[in-house]
Amino acid sequence: MKIYTKGGDTGKTSLIGGTRVPKSHIRIESYGTVDELNSFVGLVSDMSNSEEIRKVLSEVQDRLFTVGSHLACDPQVEAGLQIPDLTEIDISNLEAEIDKMNLVLAPMKSFILPVGHAAISMTHVARCVCRRAERWCVNLQEEDLFVEPIVIKYLNRLSDYLFVLARYIGHLNSVEDVPWKARV
Repeated sequence: MKIYTKGGDTGKTSLIGGTRVPKSHIRIESYGTVDELNSFVGLVSDMSNSEEIRKVLSEVQDRLFTVGSHLACDPQVEAGLQIPDLTEIDISNLEAEIDKMNLVLAPMKSFILPVGHAAISMTHVARCVCRRAERWCVNLQEEDLFVEPIVIKYLNRLSDYLFVLARYIGHLNSVEDVPWKARV
């Protein structure tokens, strides 16, 4: 299989189902941002010294491929292939991981800065990209373009997970949260 098809040379691409759309289409932006997020999650995993974290992030990356597959489908056309499901269990798993990490973290007393260790900062970058992916999906919904509601819910919970993970990585590396101190 060739990597280049030359089909996108005119600024259009195909959704799953064959529909051609501009590469600037909101649906392309949504799954393109999920793809970007998946790359950043991979970088966070590569920076982690914890096998447990890498295992969870591997599952997250798999789910992000599922999310991207859902977003890449033209909802008006039969896809012709089996797209994996995203389930409430996937969200419950993220919540369980958040709860587990929060057991060892000090309660937050202020906003915190995304600094202190390269892995902390990179996890915050992933969190920000996740929020952008979520916004693109909400934008799809607001434009009456179909998006599975569970996709938005999963991305919302994933951004929460990534925030707590950044703090947890700090904990594992003996790096304290850096509180934001507003200029007065």
